[in-house]
Amino acid sequence: MLLGFEDFTARLLDWTLWWNTEHRPSPLRGKTPLEAWQDDPTPLRDVPAADLWTFTLEDAGTRTLTTRGVRFRRRDYVGPWMTGQAGIQVRVGFMPHHDHRIEVYDAATGHYLGPADLADQATEEQLRAVRRARSARARRLKKDLEASQRERYAAATQAEPPRRLGALTGAQANAELAQTADTDLAQLAMPDLIPPAAPPADWRTPASPAALTTPGPPVPYPSGRDGASAPDGPTGGPHLPPPTKTETPRDRGHLPVRRPARCVRRSPPAPCSPPGRTSPTPLPPAP
Repeated sequence: MLLGFEDFTARLLDWTLWWNTEHRPSPLRGKTPLEAWQDDPTPLRDVPAADLWTFTLEDAGTRTLTTRGVRFRRRDYVGPWMTGQAGIQVRVGFMPHHDHRIEVYDAATGHYLGPADLADQATEEQLRAVRRARSARARRLKKDLEASQRERYAAATQAEPPRRLGALTGAQANAELAQTADTDLAQLAMPDLIPPAAPPADWRTPASPAALTTPGPPVPYPSGRDGASAPDGPTGGPHLPPPTKTETPRDRGHLPVRRPARCVRRSPPAPCSPPGRTSPTPLPPAP
């Protein structure tokens, strides 16, 4: 039975206490390690924990200190001592598996500059959500691995290629292939490869989205019912008629709206006619 982390730590501490205070190795001539340590006249010097930390660090090479801090493993590390130090060359030291902090030294002199902490660290709620997602993904991968290892082969009485056993319906095979294809396409997706087309010239578009688009073809003005197109404006494009709806603060930033033509109620009612045409004169009633 495997021990939990807490049980293992408790047993390790008990063993350490026994070794130092009760165990009497033969080289110490009947003394415990603690008694031999206390009887040793060699002077002691306490080393600060910050200095001991440096013995656990590994060298990650040189970096350039920028206004965003130090770039290490595609993440930014910052410290209050970095103010006014942008542009200098530094050397990074890190402790494996403790990526929340790095130690920074001057690349030329080796002088210790200070620590740098990970910028924009995730909250505890985000970390718990990531751990849950990783656990679920690990369970799915383990299940798929166990399923792939459950291969069964038919019995053979002579030397021949192995024959796998196990049957799938067509629906099961298509579902598994579709799931694999969706995963592969999601990994190959490049949404920023083709920028979106530029909006029409009469749209009110902020400068930041407009810079991310590519120029598109001009939008033709729709032809009328009689085949005539709208005349060109002063810039060479189609001359758009002004909107018939008054613009309000609520409508700013949106496209102009043109109301369709409506019939006016008269007595007697007159037939509707499209804009630009004259209604024929009705004939007098027969006597």
